[in-house]
Amino acid sequence: MKKNQAFTILAQSGGTRAARIITDNISKLSRWRVRLIARALKHGMPVAKIIHQKWFYGLAFYTNKHTLDPRPDTETLVEAVISDKPQHPRILDLGTGTGCIISALVKNICDSSGTGIDKSYAAIRVARKNVKNLGLSDRIKIEHGSFNKKNTVSEKFDIIVSNPPYIAYGDKRVDKSAKHDPKIALYAKNNGLAAYQDIAQNAKNWIKQSGRIYVEIGTGQAREIKSIFKTNGWQYVRGEKDLSGIIRVLIFTFSA
Repeated sequence: MKKNQAFTILAQSGGTRAARIITDNISKLSRWRVRLIARALKHGMPVAKIIHQKWFYGLAFYTNKHTLDPRPDTETLVEAVISDKPQHPRILDLGTGTGCIISALVKNICDSSGTGIDKSYAAIRVARKNVKNLGLSDRIKIEHGSFNKKNTVSEKFDIIVSNPPYIAYGDKRVDKSAKHDPKIALYAKNNGLAAYQDIAQNAKNWIKQSGRIYVEIGTGQAREIKSIFKTNGWQYVRGEKDLSGIIRVLIFTFSA
């Protein structure tokens, strides 16, 4: 099928912007494939899931159905870490997914290195692919692990970052594009707070003296998450707002 024909069909299903991105990034568009993509667009599938690429903090990341697509809100977390000007830090990324957070940090912080962990083996394969593509294999390790187990990590880090699942089961505000992301990366028990309880409890064992943890949070969760971390011995440092003016990142420090 000719490119302009594919564009017309895809634009009718997902809009001109989506059609342009797809036709610019997929070279072979048979009539059969265009029909499949058009159907996917009608069902709300994000363009990133179709072309298997999403840009984040100026870097291109491979993504698929096994990983949460990198989102602009999460760049707030990266900015928060970089603005603190850490010196050659060791960084731990909990629930690394595509590896976008730790990769963006290591790319932009001199002499930094670290580890990303995820409980999904499929996500680990994606993160390792991205780390390799970005030329960071000598500075970042991607390993299997879960933040709800105390013995998952044996090393202590200067910085811990995480964008854990924080959507409550049954939340009607979730847009239809998120339905194409893995549920394990989106939803958490206890009204979306279960992951923070696990992280606050276990990350104390993985942080260096006076190290900092940066966590992305959902809208309206700041008060409850502050309480969770305070109960587990963390000291609140500050919050950071996203471009919409919503508190998106909370920062804590820990002193044994």
